[in-house]
Amino acid sequence: MVNPLFKLLLIEDDVTLFNEMKERLTGWSYDVYGITDFSQILQEFTAIKPDLVVIDIQLPKFDGFHWCRMIRSHSNVPILFLSSRDHPTDMVMSMQLGADDFIQKPFHFDVLIAKIQAILRRVYNYNTEQITLKTWCGATVDYEKNTVSNAVGMVELTKNETFILKRLIEQKNKIVSREDLIKSLWEDERFVSDNTLTVNVNRLRKRLDELGLGRYIETKIGQGYIAIEEENSYD
Repeated sequence: MVNPLFKLLLIEDDVTLFNEMKERLTGWSYDVYGITDFSQILQEFTAIKPDLVVIDIQLPKFDGFHWCRMIRSHSNVPILFLSSRDHPTDMVMSMQLGADDFIQKPFHFDVLIAKIQAILRRVYNYNTEQITLKTWCGATVDYEKNTVSNAVGMVELTKNETFILKRLIEQKNKIVSREDLIKSLWEDERFVSDNTLTVNVNRLRKRLDELGLGRYIETKIGQGYIAIEEENSYD
């Protein structure tokens, strides 16, 4: 699991949008909650104790600004505002009330997920690996300089290629699914689609071929990729 299991509270009265957001975010291993009574939002917030709140401005009873004030009087939990209104004052008001970010509807769900991940990473500081050098298959991988070197020579990688190699080495001799790699790249704010992942892995393998290491990155069709230490097939 790349993420800790964060609890998200979605304060959205559009049932269709709420259900789609919940489905998407649950697929990213977040624990997602909604509101059952829009007149009791503060009470439900207190009971759930979420790690992040996503709140729409236009709500029944009272608007999102009111509930942001109420939540801020009790908690410093990060808050992300949603708005279908095209008023710059909405964004200004949101930030003045202590919101962490703002998204204009309609939005792309990839943008929503990226913003949520960025806020959680910033607030909870959960992605802080410090290891910069790693030995793999007799080569030295420098994660900071984006290089791989052995007795044959040295090659430079792109940041995406380095990140992919790092994830594979961390799980060496185990298959890492394409989905896990894409999630990891998204978490680091490197916006990578399924097709882009294929291109990056192919380029990574071609670069490693210059050092005689390309064969140690294997594709497992329908499963993902594997970084091996020995010249085995692991079928």
